[in-house]
Amino acid sequence: MARRQAETLLKEYRTKRDFSKTREPDDHRPARGTKKTAPVFVVQKHDATRLHYDFRLEWDGVLKSWAVTKGPSLDPSENRLAVRTEDHPLSYGSFEGTIPKGQYGAGTVMLWDKGHWEPEDDPGQGLKKGKLTFTLHGERLKGKWSLVRMSGKPGEKRENWLLIKADDEHSSRRGDVLRKYTKSIESSRTMRKISVSDVELPKWREPQLATLADAAPDGEGWLTEMKYDGYRALIAVAAGAARIYTRNGQDWTERFSEIAEAAAGLPTSGTLMDSEIVAFNADGKTDFSSLQKALNSGRALSCFVFDLLEEEGEDVTSLPLHERKRRLEKLLGGESEPLIFSAHVAGNASEIHRSLCSAGYEGIIAKRANSSYRSGRTKSWLKVKCTNRQELVIGGYSPSDKRGRPFASILLGAYEGNALIYKGRVGAGFDEDMMEKLAASFRKRARKTAPFADVPRDIARQARYVTPDLVAEIEFTEFTSDGMVRHGVFKGLRHDKGAREVVVERGSKAR
Repeated sequence: MARRQAETLLKEYRTKRDFSKTREPDDHRPARGTKKTAPVFVVQKHDATRLHYDFRLEWDGVLKSWAVTKGPSLDPSENRLAVRTEDHPLSYGSFEGTIPKGQYGAGTVMLWDKGHWEPEDDPGQGLKKGKLTFTLHGERLKGKWSLVRMSGKPGEKRENWLLIKADDEHSSRRGDVLRKYTKSIESSRTMRKISVSDVELPKWREPQLATLADAAPDGEGWLTEMKYDGYRALIAVAAGAARIYTRNGQDWTERFSEIAEAAAGLPTSGTLMDSEIVAFNADGKTDFSSLQKALNSGRALSCFVFDLLEEEGEDVTSLPLHERKRRLEKLLGGESEPLIFSAHVAGNASEIHRSLCSAGYEGIIAKRANSSYRSGRTKSWLKVKCTNRQELVIGGYSPSDKRGRPFASILLGAYEGNALIYKGRVGAGFDEDMMEKLAASFRKRARKTAPFADVPRDIARQARYVTPDLVAEIEFTEFTSDGMVRHGVFKGLRHDKGAREVVVERGSKAR
């Protein structure tokens, strides 16, 4: 009978909630192992649309509930407004966590006080007549209290009550009990810690990629950013922790631990950002070779953050780029190493491109200001380079006849369908340390047959072949008419990209 009555009383509670999306309890019974003695009372601090305190008394198999807008006071002269709300299940008395955005009562809930209560008269009659007098035996609230219903206006749906502390040994006109106690009685967490610990780290998703363009786009509808020469990274932040993913989903948090630590300290949770991790050369420019050396030496790195995919658990990819960047700049709070907001200029992409190229930079990324964020390669993002750069697969090397030099050049290719097509040799750009590391890698990957579909006979005669799973970043002047790299310079290995992904990029016309 009592259980059937509780089910009826909880109908409004259940109607307002989608339990597939919120972790609030659906069961009307208290948690297993709870010893039944006197009826319980609970106070939960609730940071919803407005911060308030939910005051709950067990009766009729449920928690009778009131939202106390300013929270309880120990001062008998302060009558606190308490708005009657729907009955809650007994199991709600142990709930602490975050109600997701879009759900009824969305916000953080803290278990602020709990204990048992003793009614002075019959609570059922008191609820009907509009006056409950009782004694609380809590950890923070004690002594005699009253709930008194106010006279309502005609047609007014909500019941307004007053929560009043009686003048006894537990009352106080000095201090504020709400300021004194700011942590959970259950977990000793602050509201902030509860809110972030309840949010999961966002998962990796395929990043948006820019299309190579022959020229910068015209018009004011574009935002122009500098093209950085580093490792692309998605940064997930939640619960004071961060994870860093490469462009193809590898977890490189440990490798970029200082950047992860800085991201974990941001005042946000359930947030996913897009970025480029870089190192600066002696001229103050981002440089891939410098990044390789910094990773090997442990030198500090920097991270330019340029887009926002999720914020506080909300997917924001459908918002226009200019709005995502506005939110991102506010989140980062200005430039602060190692996380740096990637600034942009509206319009004038051609002029900016010329200026950066003349100053020796790599190029620009032009992005449509109103575009959403879409995974994969799109034409709403265009990269316009100052010099030619291409990722190519190492499929072998030509031996050197110079003493102490392990090889003369590396043999490179790119995929066309399932075939690795030969794209030429590169013998410049290697320092002694890199040559030794590459030589060691080649020995482990040695094979007898050529991985390329086609190798010129004069090259094949002396070539040594390796398993084609290493990706090199090559700077060069142009591709020759037969598709070979001219005047190529090795810039470093790309561990963040799979060999099968490597194809020759073709420039398109900016629109």
